[in-house]
Amino acid sequence: MPSPQQARAQASAITSGKTAPEVEAAPASQLRTLFDRPRLSPGQRRIAQYLIEHITEAAFLSITDLAERVGVSQPSVTRFAAAVGFSGYPALREKLQSIALGTLAGGPGTTEENVSNELQAAVDAEIENLENLRRDFADPDQIIDLGRKLSDSTPLTVLGLRISASLAEYFAYAARRIHPDVRLVTRGGSVAYDALLQSREAGGTWVLAFSMPRHAQETLTAVRVARSAGLRIALITDLALGPVAAEAEAVFATGTGSRLVFDTYAAPGVISSALLQAMTDADPERTQARLEEYEQISEQHQFFLRD
Repeated sequence: MPSPQQARAQASAITSGKTAPEVEAAPASQLRTLFDRPRLSPGQRRIAQYLIEHITEAAFLSITDLAERVGVSQPSVTRFAAAVGFSGYPALREKLQSIALGTLAGGPGTTEENVSNELQAAVDAEIENLENLRRDFADPDQIIDLGRKLSDSTPLTVLGLRISASLAEYFAYAARRIHPDVRLVTRGGSVAYDALLQSREAGGTWVLAFSMPRHAQETLTAVRVARSAGLRIALITDLALGPVAAEAEAVFATGTGSRLVFDTYAAPGVISSALLQAMTDADPERTQARLEEYEQISEQHQFFLRD
């Protein structure tokens, strides 16, 4: 009889293909697709990130106001519009407004019943992040493809420095149940470099990196070291157009909760679990064998309490 975890691994396999094509992608995802240009300058990436983070307000700003908010010149905004495929800022703003109006039309009401305290507002913000992620998951093929690649990478390195270490530790802990060699890197500097280089020498092909606010310089440096060694980078982050994302081959960007003194990570946690599921699906025989072996060991040594 399979254990509960083995049964869940079998029952929750991800189905390929768009399951809800009629649902429009989340506004942030639409903008990331719109702005996905490899040759954007740092200033242009700042403009793009500002628009992603403030779409409902920024879509109605004049070119002067937008330039002032971002801290760039008006000609920089004009060049940005051209760089992402528009004839000028008015054409770009028209597109932004159509996305913003769709967001406002589908958003929650502002009646007295929706007035909330600070803790409820933090939960509401995370619910919105999860709703956006749900729309992004309408087509799970990118998750399925990356799960297969991470499953095939032996060893698989998981990188998370500073505040991102907790997400990396969760992923690595779970991944070790279904993957034979998972290496966790939560210290920066030369310690991280040694681990990344050894992973590549041992035959590893992929690194899964986490980069959450505030984004650490040492994460960027470690990712660059990994790339220079021949490792490919998958990234879970909130900043799809930042310098770390520019180094990655696969990027999953989703909102984090920022209403409390320390950020919350509901949506990045769900992406992590989705990738683990995709790795499980990629090699079901290995998964079941490893889970069965773990159940036997945990029973023998009484790892867990009997609920």
